[in-house]
Amino acid sequence: MSRSTRGADRAEPGHPSATLSKSGFHAQIESDRYSPGSFLLVVDGTPQSHVDIDDPTHLNFEYVRRIGHGIDLLRPEGEAITAVHLGGGGFTLPRYVAATRPGSRQQVVEYESELVDLVRRELPLPRDAQIRIRHGDAREQLASFPPGLVGNVDLLVVDVFSGARTPAHVTSAEFYTLGRTLLASDGMIAVNVADGAGLAFARGQAATLSSVFEHVSIVLDSQMLKAKRFGNVVLFGSSTPLPFERMPRLVAGDPVASKVVAGAELRNFIAGAAVVTDQTAVKSPPPGRSIFQLKP
Repeated sequence: MSRSTRGADRAEPGHPSATLSKSGFHAQIESDRYSPGSFLLVVDGTPQSHVDIDDPTHLNFEYVRRIGHGIDLLRPEGEAITAVHLGGGGFTLPRYVAATRPGSRQQVVEYESELVDLVRRELPLPRDAQIRIRHGDAREQLASFPPGLVGNVDLLVVDVFSGARTPAHVTSAEFYTLGRTLLASDGMIAVNVADGAGLAFARGQAATLSSVFEHVSIVLDSQMLKAKRFGNVVLFGSSTPLPFERMPRLVAGDPVASKVVAGAELRNFIAGAAVVTDQTAVKSPPPGRSIFQLKP
């Protein structure tokens, strides 16, 4: 019996679930009826991860696909990288990196130990993947990585959510400066931000990331620029020019077409937004009740 079949057998009956001790949230794993072999991790009613056991290169969520494009442009397929993921969820991106860049060294920080246990039990990680899991707060763990990682990380992914909102302490210039110390000279940070009409939170995050990194681009649904919908904005930052010449074409061809904002257009997007500090940081805005409702 294949691993994917065993995973399906475990994850199907009664929606395997766990109560997360630190937040009190309820987490469960549900089958994706539209994609055999795929599953959704739902936390506090919010779909947080989509995992395709049969094909870990299948990135279903639009913001995850954007980060996947960034990874592919950062380093060629097949070239092992060193990656740190703040926020574990269903380990979708660590699975993707392990599949496309065998031999990569990865570390994942997840706050909720019960969530890690649930995912590893129901949706096992590939046995040959070099993925180390650290339990604890993302910012605290970021400050305690071993010296050998400092200055040697190719990719830092920040996808930290408590329910449907990003905690304030992982949105400040001080936090991003701490993250920068981990990165190699040409390493890249990728940040997932959720925001709604007006994009005030995303503008502040773009301003903040730009105060720490010399080169910043953001990718988002064009309708969000018109302030018509709540959704995800992915921000990329690096100390060297981002290798994103092909990014506009890649994201334009996604199922939900997206736009790359950089250079003068990014400066216009940021205009008037203040850099977020530890003293001014706030949680990301909550989505409307209907935003993440799952169809019955």
